[in-house]
Amino acid sequence: MKAWVVEALARNGGEAHLLVVARDIWAHHEQELRGAGDLFFSWQYDMRWACTALREKGIVLPANKSGIWTLADRGSAP
Repeated sequence: MKAWVVEALARNGGEAHLLVVARDIWAHHEQELRGAGDLFFSWQYDMRWACTALREKGIVLPANKSGIWTLADRGSAP
């Protein structure tokens, strides 16, 4: 899930609202999610925990109040 969050942020210029990240993950991984058992029911929760872990590693910047998630190294975003 962490890789999917980073990929989604990168596809959106290095930053995006958490809902945009969720839509992007769904658009690119719907079939995987549908076939993933219980993950299908918890993936949005898991996505948020993945982002928290990415923040702890310094890959994603601390969250702001508007719900925007930002890659720490936006230079690597397309």
